[in-house]
Amino acid sequence: MGITNVFDLLTTYPRRYVDRTKRVDLSDLTVGEEVAIFAEVATVSTRRTRQGRSLVEIIVRDDGGSLKVVFFNQPWRARQLVVGTQALFFATVAEYRGQRQMTNPVVDVLIGANGQERDPARVGRVVPIYPASGKAGLTSWDLGGFIEESLERAGEFFDPLSESVRSSLALIDRTAAFRSVHLPEQWGDQDSARRRLVFDEFLRLQVLLVLRRRRLEETSAGVSHPARASDLDVQRGAASELTHSLVESYLRENHFTLTGAQRRVITEIFGDLANVLPMHRLLQGDVGSGKTTVALCAMLAVNEGGRQAALMAPTEVLAEQHLSALRRDVAHLTVSDERVLGATRPLRVELLSGRLRAKAREEVLAALHSGAVDIVVGTHALLTNDVRFSALGLVVIDEQHRFGVEQRAMLRDKGREHSNEGADPDLLVMTATPIPRTAAMVIFGDLDLSVLDEMPVGRQPITTKWLANDPTEAWSLIRDVVAGGHQAFVVCPLVDESERIQATSAVAEAERLRLTHLAGLRVGLLHGQMRGEEKDAVMDQFRSGDIDVLVATVVIEVGVDVPNATVMVIEDAWRFGLAQLHQLRGRVGRGGGESFCFLLGDAPTSDAERRLSAIEASTDGFALAEVDLELRGEGTILGARQRGRSDLRLASLRRDAELLDAARIVASQMVHESELTEEFVDELRLFIDEEEAGFLFKS
Repeated sequence: MGITNVFDLLTTYPRRYVDRTKRVDLSDLTVGEEVAIFAEVATVSTRRTRQGRSLVEIIVRDDGGSLKVVFFNQPWRARQLVVGTQALFFATVAEYRGQRQMTNPVVDVLIGANGQERDPARVGRVVPIYPASGKAGLTSWDLGGFIEESLERAGEFFDPLSESVRSSLALIDRTAAFRSVHLPEQWGDQDSARRRLVFDEFLRLQVLLVLRRRRLEETSAGVSHPARASDLDVQRGAASELTHSLVESYLRENHFTLTGAQRRVITEIFGDLANVLPMHRLLQGDVGSGKTTVALCAMLAVNEGGRQAALMAPTEVLAEQHLSALRRDVAHLTVSDERVLGATRPLRVELLSGRLRAKAREEVLAALHSGAVDIVVGTHALLTNDVRFSALGLVVIDEQHRFGVEQRAMLRDKGREHSNEGADPDLLVMTATPIPRTAAMVIFGDLDLSVLDEMPVGRQPITTKWLANDPTEAWSLIRDVVAGGHQAFVVCPLVDESERIQATSAVAEAERLRLTHLAGLRVGLLHGQMRGEEKDAVMDQFRSGDIDVLVATVVIEVGVDVPNATVMVIEDAWRFGLAQLHQLRGRVGRGGGESFCFLLGDAPTSDAERRLSAIEASTDGFALAEVDLELRGEGTILGARQRGRSDLRLASLRRDAELLDAARIVASQMVHESELTEEFVDELRLFIDEEEAGFLFKS
């Protein structure tokens, strides 16, 4: 069962509790109700079904009536539940051929057929039900016995919280919590126990994150950049002057007004940049909320001080798109450079990727080393050993929301080692996949969080429709929008047809659409297995309008920006996750035209149905993130931590948000007031590996 020591045993918590004082009489059972009954076995019979499965049928009775209980593929139940046995049966009451029954209930034998009561002291008023294991031959009752003996031997538990902190947060002490979560004396004791143990889970995580942040601050060697919030106070379209900063000139020349959210977030970032301590900030913003504008303002503020910025993108397609957009946005900007005639030159943006030919790559590497390149765009290969900067001031990571804490630390260290200045660069991590605030506090708790929660003027709302069985409306609308001068995407889950997976492939679908629904239109194809030059050629054709409809895989999920595309069709939509569907939908609605997203295919599961219904009902990425957390479960979300044990066995990010907030405050106080005892440090070491422990506790 994965239980190797007493600690594992004590943190194997009950799945639920049965209140024997509120036992339901058999005469009062309601179909569809999940209940616990205490009854005596009256008859037992075994047979085989037509499908060859074993079937054990028993009739149980109490003072009020009788009930049939059936077990499929559990022949050993006939030996366990002989006539005269009294037991607790926990399950949902169903109806079969007009008769109430339970199927495969959880069973705890309390009194054997000979009348001997099984450990009367443990058959309390509230009975904990543990995760039993047929494979290991362990029942809930067995586990309960081991746990009770462990509690008796353990005695008093170490408690890192003072009595005053416990009192202020209405928390019981840890010894009482472990006892009450496993052996509640009365109904409700388990709730106060769970509250305390949830707080402990959050506290450990938050203390580790505060320690990590403090360690980074103590070992950092950052610089201060000339970033001023007053540079944002510009009039739209006003001419720029020589005295204006790069940020002011950019905002004036590009003729747009920052949203209130963008101003707030850039002000937060500028505050970090002006500080000598290196910035570690996560920027969350929904698809189309203007994160790139925020990032460019940060990069220009760094360039103003004579330092370089690196923008890292997850794919070469996105890196090249960033390059094109940045060059367009900064075409009018100049920087001071004493090495050139006149001491000024155009601000220079270059690309560094695996596709560059050797000579071009050498030229870019030399220009980076000398400081002649101000902004470099590329994939994470940017920070390989042969890349050296003159003075790297800022690293921006786009769409790398799955970067773990170790990767971020590695980036910072590489920045220091690969820059002649020898200083730590500031770090801005951006994601267009909103995650709930509580999850962000756990996954990215060592980063400051900024949120863009406002859309720029002109961003078009997207009408979303789920067409489960008949896609005719989608193909018809594509023909209409193409006739009106616009374009469309069709996304498929696979590149080639697979015999094992019944899903629409991009290659086959492109051909089918050319011959049927979209005959006469210019249909292009894009997928990840194409060579880089082929992908570039297809994207160039689509951007220039030479392709009407682009059939693609999820290679276009992130960052592809074609304002003229107004329709997105997602085939077999149920195969995609909620965040992925939201990202794909965000590829349209970027221009002035009315935009649509069609979800095709029936949903084979209730979860898939909820996903598609949610995406159809809302375009709010943050609201969808909450639904995603609920559907995917917290373990999946927390997997993004990429560190050790998640340690959230009882805690729920949805239910326990207020305890997470409280734990963060207490964690900060404990670290900053040096209240970490040796015992608590030992406790923390249980949840992190040796390398991380060495980093955090080396002083």
